[in-house]
Amino acid sequence: MSTKQMLFSGFGGQGILFAGKFIAYKGLIEEKQVSWLPSYGPEMRGGTASCSVIVSDDPVGSPIVSKPDVLVAMNLPSLDRFEASVAPGGMIFADSTLIERKVARDDVKVFYIPATRLAGENGMPTLANMIIVGKILKELNEFDEDAINAALKKVISAKHADMMEVNLKAMRIGAEN
Repeated sequence: MSTKQMLFSGFGGQGILFAGKFIAYKGLIEEKQVSWLPSYGPEMRGGTASCSVIVSDDPVGSPIVSKPDVLVAMNLPSLDRFEASVAPGGMIFADSTLIERKVARDDVKVFYIPATRLAGENGMPTLANMIIVGKILKELNEFDEDAINAALKKVISAKHADMMEVNLKAMRIGAEN
């Protein structure tokens, strides 16, 4: 991997920024160059949220992701807004629980993950984001539990240490679907 540009997008409250921050910390732990740029509407929960993440072997010149290699769309407005911007040959990960339409493009690899449904069925209703992250890591051949655990320790505060194992479980569910 030389450079992966990722764009996470959805509603505020879906863990978009957390998922991006996790990927950025995982990159740092693996001694990569990273950029994490959050963006959200003034409404916060329920408004729009997106997060640009770049993980590279080389220094990152700009944190702006205009042609993502990987797009995570956790709601229909996000897919509608960013589908066309994905680089040809890129990947789109869509939460099929909340997005009923199919991706119109045929020059990208698409993964429909019923993340919100899987999260609810497994008693972790707030972790659809990490189910999708697990799927991304599997598809990129980067599902390394040591690096995942180290990154989780960075993004989960000591106050919420009890969430470590449930986040890892969510990522395993994603990797298996």
